[in-house]
Amino acid sequence: MTTIIQLAQRARRAQLAGVDTRNRQRLRRAAQQALLHFSQPYRLHLGCGSIALDGWVNIDLENAFGKADLQWDLTWGIPVEDASCEFIYSEHLVEHLTAADGVALMKECRRALRPGGVLRIAMPSLEYLIRKSCCGNWRDQDWLKWPGHEFIQTRAEMMNIAFRWWGHQWLYDSEELDRRLREAGWEEITPAERGESPYPALRNLESRADSLLICEARR
Repeated sequence: MTTIIQLAQRARRAQLAGVDTRNRQRLRRAAQQALLHFSQPYRLHLGCGSIALDGWVNIDLENAFGKADLQWDLTWGIPVEDASCEFIYSEHLVEHLTAADGVALMKECRRALRPGGVLRIAMPSLEYLIRKSCCGNWRDQDWLKWPGHEFIQTRAEMMNIAFRWWGHQWLYDSEELDRRLREAGWEEITPAERGESPYPALRNLESRADSLLICEARR
């Protein structure tokens, strides 16, 4: 027998789903209007935060820094047409998604890029963290010198914070990033160095010293 409480819970879930759908529709309309100010093929900067790239469509979930051209939840996909983009770039974004949402976003990037288009991903490196935790001076990392991190006392505390803080959901090493990109349908995947690329538009984009795992995937 369905109780009154269960009926109320169902009604509340339906109400919240309706609010989410209406909000998503509103934001999609706003995104479509924002895209009218840009010409195809687009260059998308996903998870822009406080960094706006000139000539790119800067996208973020929130616009706290006033830098986003388009406010959008990327777990909903990317609000552009198929094969409408030339380049897509993200720095310190994918590790904030679950593994499943990360693969879904990689699939969306592949859909959005035209043939020959390139996705560049930059993020912290799990390989580097592991090396620092077991070998040499683990304190010699850029992020540990940020204000507010002086309390970290041990390698274990450092590793736990790297995995759990800032909304991190899934950290990658080069093997894991390659694996997830291939799950998303990418085949031509190339490791990249910070600031370097065979494509001029993708050079010198990294803004963070701890962007130590970088790759480019060509559509």
